[in-house]
Amino acid sequence: MDRTFLIITSIADQSNPVLQQFAKASVDSTRGFIVIGDTKSPKTFHLDGCDYYSVARQHELGFALHSALPYKHYARKNLGYLIAMQQGADIIIETDDDNFPLDSFWAPRERQVKAHVLEDTGWVNAYKHFTNAHIWPRGFALERIMDHFPLLHKQTKVLCPIQQGLADENPDVDAIYRFTQPLPISFSKAVPLALGQNAFCPFNSQNTTWFKEAFQLLYLPSYCSFRMTDIWRSYIAQRIAWTCGWSVLFHNSTVRQDRNEHNLLTDFKDEVSGYTNAQQIYEHLLALDLKKGPEHIAANMTLCYQALIDLKLIGEAELELLALWLQDVNSLTQ
Repeated sequence: MDRTFLIITSIADQSNPVLQQFAKASVDSTRGFIVIGDTKSPKTFHLDGCDYYSVARQHELGFALHSALPYKHYARKNLGYLIAMQQGADIIIETDDDNFPLDSFWAPRERQVKAHVLEDTGWVNAYKHFTNAHIWPRGFALERIMDHFPLLHKQTKVLCPIQQGLADENPDVDAIYRFTQPLPISFSKAVPLALGQNAFCPFNSQNTTWFKEAFQLLYLPSYCSFRMTDIWRSYIAQRIAWTCGWSVLFHNSTVRQDRNEHNLLTDFKDEVSGYTNAQQIYEHLLALDLKKGPEHIAANMTLCYQALIDLKLIGEAELELLALWLQDVNSLTQ
């Protein structure tokens, strides 16, 4: 049986109802549940079924990445991924502390899935496959939100080691959507959608499954906008997935989000780099001469992150962190 780990980063205490639900489910299953704290996390934390890593405990990990990874940042989650790898993970599922699992969340995950497959479409608003509402995912190119959804062909079985689950009620959308469009919204049930070669849609870190062959691509950048760290990661992961013959899967909602409090104007400011650069990033990544095959993922990641640094969307210090991440992953997965 595949060894599955659930990863969350949180500053909440043990009274958080989402953490309680995941902890209880982990006690009753073979899944590991890892929570990564930060400097604002409580000094004491205990939940049966939850393996909690305070800042002090993180100092004991011995990962090369730890000493260079900034505090007070969502990218602390990288440590959770590494811990799961260290403990023999075959599958890593990530979510957040405001996403309540639906019954379907606990269904077995398969890397090969029967799905509608799209290729050579460019931007695809994957949300439109699951609803007729005018909605788009955070990180989607604003100049493409009125595009028609592509015609779907017959279903086929496809390799998808990266899988994005949707979230009902308060899905992952940008601040412009939240300022102008209605919520809550729940998605319809549909056959999964697989985006293959040159079919492109951002995905987030709120309900995402990663199989072992894609673990290197889990890396969240630190020297960028907080609201864009998982989005930039998704751009790069998709571009590299094409070199491996992989598709990225979007599937039915398996969580419902009761969103933590946000300042929408602050979110908007943090997302401006996405609103104004999405198409440019896509074009730059598409133009890169990347080598084909999973054995070249590490080198291809460096080229992709350098491209975003050249666009001044990620700081130059990111390459040091990326090198440490790749060093740790290589030592843990060999």
